[in-house]
Amino acid sequence: MTDELTIALVGCGNIARAHWNGIQRRATMIKVTACVDSVYEQAAAMAKQTGSVAFDSLDEALTHGQFDAVDLMLPHNLHEEACMKCFRAGKHVVLEKPIAHTLESAERIVQAAKDLNVKWMVAEQAQYWSHVVKIRELIDQGFIGDVVTANAYFFDRLRIDPANPIPWRYRIAQAGGGISMDGGAHWIRPMRMMLGEIDEVFAATAALVSNMEGESLAHAVFRFESGVIASFQAILSGASTGPINDFRVTGTEGELISERGRNGRLMAYTQAHPDGREMMSAVSGKVESFGVELADFANYILNDGQLAAGPEYALGELRTALAMYRSVNSGTWEKVWD
Repeated sequence: MTDELTIALVGCGNIARAHWNGIQRRATMIKVTACVDSVYEQAAAMAKQTGSVAFDSLDEALTHGQFDAVDLMLPHNLHEEACMKCFRAGKHVVLEKPIAHTLESAERIVQAAKDLNVKWMVAEQAQYWSHVVKIRELIDQGFIGDVVTANAYFFDRLRIDPANPIPWRYRIAQAGGGISMDGGAHWIRPMRMMLGEIDEVFAATAALVSNMEGESLAHAVFRFESGVIASFQAILSGASTGPINDFRVTGTEGELISERGRNGRLMAYTQAHPDGREMMSAVSGKVESFGVELADFANYILNDGQLAAGPEYALGELRTALAMYRSVNSGTWEKVWD
């Protein structure tokens, strides 16, 4: 038994920096010993930050690096190949969401992990947003009565990089879809956490970003297995915006609203508090979530702990996004799990 997990960061872009910050803040039992990126300069820069060794390929790192686990932060279409290499090398894996760019690829990853009996996790930071966990607790306590409906609204700021006008996330072959499959997953997961499993969806999408192949605007209605009907909206835009509520959950006896922004908070509106009661910050949990999820992974590996959500649970976000795309084509409700 050891109290330290050595790990390789694979893919040294923005998300790697967020993971490294999380390791420093909340997952100090993790030691980064390798950084990997096909652009060696990026790997070297991250290696200098983390005090580790740089590699320009996963194969090289698996052959010459010294680590027990791998943190994969790659374009979605590369997830399967990278997972297979790591599984076969006997490495534990934490994989950034979504599992893959297609359902078939995702299911092959899930099956390979079972066949090779490896420990792995899908990193969905929203699973660790403390205000979402609190909403679920309040629902369970009957704080707002029986849930009637809910709304999730995801706004993503459009950022244009003149040096990279068509990032990989804009290409269907690499990303698998648009905003619903990518950032939208961070809003679909909390809906599932709060309301249970999604049964079917009805959706409409639009492509409003000229150089993006997938949708940059999505509206959908989710019908949950419980019978609750909720709405999901996602938009990628450079427009100025007013106040945003990430989530609104309406019950027979009140509402819970997660406000977004620098001073975001979780508010409760009930008969006892008609003008609203602040329950907690809705900001700090998002900031800390990368570190909390990586600490959960480390505990799973080092102490045989229980993950907040097993890796197969992440199939739900992928299946929901794919059902939305089918609904756009069929013009009708589409089942998520059929």
